[in-house]
Amino acid sequence: MNPIKIVKNGIIDENPTFMQVIGMCPTLAVTTSATNGIGMGLATTAVLACSNLIISLIRKIVPDQVRIPCYIIVIATFVTIIQFCLKAFMPDLNASLGLFIPLIVVNCIILARAEAFAAKNGPVASLFDGIGMGLGFTCALTLIGIVREILGAGSVFGHTILPEAFPKTIVMILPPGAFFTLAALMIVIKLIRSKKS
Repeated sequence: MNPIKIVKNGIIDENPTFMQVIGMCPTLAVTTSATNGIGMGLATTAVLACSNLIISLIRKIVPDQVRIPCYIIVIATFVTIIQFCLKAFMPDLNASLGLFIPLIVVNCIILARAEAFAAKNGPVASLFDGIGMGLGFTCALTLIGIVREILGAGSVFGHTILPEAFPKTIVMILPPGAFFTLAALMIVIKLIRSKKS
């Protein structure tokens, strides 16, 4: 399998957020800003890539009866490593993402890719699948975070870009804003894809 094609598949063709509509809990909860979106996305990408690689390497020696618990242990190990790294090097981001970092363990994107791809393919393809799916998730969360932050706070990545006179729509940085933004972006993406085909 071509690694570039596998990565493109995760970012565009099978984007976990916009195409498969999975991983909605962190998508809707942490995207109040672009920084949170990119932080959560990159943390998930690191876990996806590493866990896919290890699961692919051990897939032939793990008995079917304990397959899922073994996968969860591998995933939980990498989530713990990522959480410790965030606490040590990015404490503000870690505090902002809060409980959603440990919840990466049960994120359906990671479990789905472990079962659907890493358990059936070689290590290199599995690594690139994890990178592609993770980057697709990162792009989606960052895009949602950018839209919500611009409309809700008038800024992007914490830098003010809209004049003070521009009305801020506070609902966009509240939970309903996540649903509105996700729905609007999914409509736009579906329209773009339908025009291309």
